[in-house]
Amino acid sequence: MIESHLPAYIALTFVLFSVLIPVFGLWKKELSQPLAVIGSGIAAAFSLYGFINYLNNGAIRYYFGGWEPPIGIEFVYDGLSGFFVLVINAVAFFVLIYSGEPSKKEFPGKEMPYYALAMLMMLGFNGMILTGDLFNLYVFLEIASLSGYALIAIGEKPAPYAAFRYLIIGTAGGTLYLLGVGFLYTITGTLNIIDMTAMMPMFAESTAAVAALILMIVGIGVKAALFPMHGWLPDSYTYACTSSTALIAPIGTKVAAYILFRIILWLFGIELTDAVAPLSYVVGVLACIGILYGSIMAIAQSEMKRMLAYSSISQIGYIIMGLSLANPWGFAGAMLHVLNHAIMKACLFMISGNLRLKEGHSDVSRFDDSYRKKYPWTMASFSVAAISMIGLPPLAGFFSKWYLALGTIDNSNWLFLAVILISSLLNAVYFFRILEKVYMMDPEKGQKEPKDGTYNEVKASMLWPTTIFAVSLIVIGFANAVIVGILLDIFPM
Repeated sequence: MIESHLPAYIALTFVLFSVLIPVFGLWKKELSQPLAVIGSGIAAAFSLYGFINYLNNGAIRYYFGGWEPPIGIEFVYDGLSGFFVLVINAVAFFVLIYSGEPSKKEFPGKEMPYYALAMLMMLGFNGMILTGDLFNLYVFLEIASLSGYALIAIGEKPAPYAAFRYLIIGTAGGTLYLLGVGFLYTITGTLNIIDMTAMMPMFAESTAAVAALILMIVGIGVKAALFPMHGWLPDSYTYACTSSTALIAPIGTKVAAYILFRIILWLFGIELTDAVAPLSYVVGVLACIGILYGSIMAIAQSEMKRMLAYSSISQIGYIIMGLSLANPWGFAGAMLHVLNHAIMKACLFMISGNLRLKEGHSDVSRFDDSYRKKYPWTMASFSVAAISMIGLPPLAGFFSKWYLALGTIDNSNWLFLAVILISSLLNAVYFFRILEKVYMMDPEKGQKEPKDGTYNEVKASMLWPTTIFAVSLIVIGFANAVIVGILLDIFPM
C-alpha cells in the first residue's frame, strides 16, 4: 500500500526531480522551473495525504531494505514530522511557482543548476524531518546546507561572501551536532532516536549525555539562528536572490527548530533536559533576547529585505520560546507559529521581490503613496502579512502569540510575557512605517497624485502565490481553534 511507503516516497520525489532537472534542463533550460514545481507539488500532495492518513491510522515507520532498527535505517512519519513536512513542502510549492519570473532577471541561463540545487535542498530538509536516525539526520543536514550555501551565493555582489560566511559558521554548527551524536552513541550503543529515547533515563545525568545535549543544542541553534548564533543570517537573506530568500527564509530555520523539538521534548524530555541544569530555561532566555534584538535591529534598517532578515531572528525566537515553556499552550503556540511564520515570511519576501522587479529596489525610504495605485494587490498582501506579523486579530499571527502568552501565564513566567508584548509593539514600528508611506498622502506633494501612479502590477505567476499566502493568513486566523485542537490531540503533553 502507498501508505506504508509514504515517507520514502516524499524523499525519493526530490531525488528523482534533482536528476530529471539536469537531464531535461540541459536540453531545454526553460523546463527546469516547471519540473521543480511539479516535483514540489507531488511532494506536497504526498505530505497532505500522509498527514490525513496519520490522523486516521497513526504513525508510519518505514524500514529501508526491510532491515529493522537498530541495524537498519528508518523514516518515521508521526504527528510532528507530518506537520512539518506538510508546511515546508506546501510553502516550497508556491514559492517555486513564484520564482519563474524573478529567475529570468536574477540568474538568466542558470535555471537548471539552480532548480536542481533547490530539489536537493528540499531533499535534505525532508530527510532531516523524517529520519529516525541521529547520524542520518546529520547526513541530510549537510545535503541541505551545501545546497543552501550555493543558492545563497546566487544573488547580489556580496552574496558569495555571505554564503561563504554561512558555510564557515554552519560547518561549525554541524560539527558540534555530530560531536553530540558521537557522545550519545558511545553511551547508548544506538543511533536510532526511538531506541535511544527508551535508554535515556539511565544515562541522562551522565557527563557525556549532558555534554551531548549542550553540543547538539548549540550546533542546531546555529542553523536555527538562535541568538547569539544568528550572525550568518542577515547578510545571507539580504544579498541572496529573491527566489532563494523566499524559499530558504520560511523553511530553513523551521527545520532546525524541528530538530530542537525532537531532541529536547522527545529524545531527552524536559525533566531529563533540566536534570543537571535548567537548560530549557536558558534556551528560552536566549530566545527572548533574540526576539527583542531582532525587532530592534529591524527598526534600524531601511532595506526591506534586511529588515525582514532581522525580523526572522525575532520570529524564530517565538518558536523556541514556546518549546522552552514545555506546556500545552506554549507548544500549541510554537507549532502554530511555525505555520504562520512560514506563510508570513514567504509572503513578505515575495513582496520585496515584486517591488525589486518593478522598481529596481526595495528601499523603504524610497517608498511613497504611488505604490498603492501601481501595485494594489501586492501592497494589500503586504498589509495582511504585516498586520499578521504584528499580531493583530483576526489574522493568524495574533493567535500564535496569544497561545504563547497563555503558555507564559500558565508557567507564571511574566518576563516572557512582557517580551511578547514589547516585541509586538516593536513589530508595529517597522511595519507601520511602510504602511504609512504607502497608504498616506505625502504632505509635501499635497493632494496631487504622482505622475507614475498608474497600475503596474507584476505578472499573475508572481501575484497569485503572494495573494494566496495573504488569504491563507486570514483563513488560518479564523480556523485557529480547529488547528490548535488537532495539534493538541496529536501532541498531548
